[in-house]
Amino acid sequence: MKDTLKVGATHRFSFTVTDAKTVPQLYPESPDFCAMPAVFATGFMVGLMEWACVDAMKPHLDDGEGSLGVGINVNHVAATPPGMMVTVYVTCIKLDGRRVSFHVRAEDEVELIGEGTHDRAIVRWDRFTPKIKEKAAKIRR
Repeated sequence: MKDTLKVGATHRFSFTVTDAKTVPQLYPESPDFCAMPAVFATGFMVGLMEWACVDAMKPHLDDGEGSLGVGINVNHVAATPPGMMVTVYVTCIKLDGRRVSFHVRAEDEVELIGEGTHDRAIVRWDRFTPKIKEKAAKIRR
């Protein structure tokens, strides 16, 4: 990773919630999820927070590097209906070797909907991918 990412760096990322990002779509195989209201799912909010952090890190990574989520601690405090825009505000709060920590805050067009912290580990894809292929080869069916 380049030395350009600093503690205190901020980033903003927006996304309009679609029907595909609501609770019934999180696990359509689950009758329990399908019976819930069609509002922005916590799982998709977490994914959006990760996406915002990935986007914030992009200009600071070297060629062949990426990042993986390794920690998440957030609260989802308000429901958001489809059609509303959600904006995630990201602040880098800690750099520790190949690990980067962020404060994340998500707001829809009306109010705060979620907040917490997210940690990412920087990886080299040419090292990570072979390990996953090796693991997948161990699947017993």
